[in-house]
Amino acid sequence: MVFSNFLSLQYIFEVMTAIQLKTLLIHRISEINDVSFLKALKTILDSRTGTEVIQLTQEQLDDIIASKKEIEQGLFIENNAFEKEVKQWLTAR
Repeated sequence: MVFSNFLSLQYIFEVMTAIQLKTLLIHRISEINDVSFLKALKTILDSRTGTEVIQLTQEQLDDIIASKKEIEQGLFIENNAFEKEVKQWLTAR
């Protein structure tokens, strides 16, 4: 009985559209109350979708803001120019 149910579920999943499958999963997940299981699902989804939010420290945020200000003031060098400078510096040694 279990094997035949598995086969019928497998068939259903193969013929469902992505929207139908998402709707089914949302409904099924909404019925789960096990917090550890839901956390496990979240971990799986985060690894697949790449939507996990990275928490930055205040120091990192300050560095980003300072870097943006430097760019706005033109205090940067294009990558090609930088590579040329490095190549010149290495050949001069």
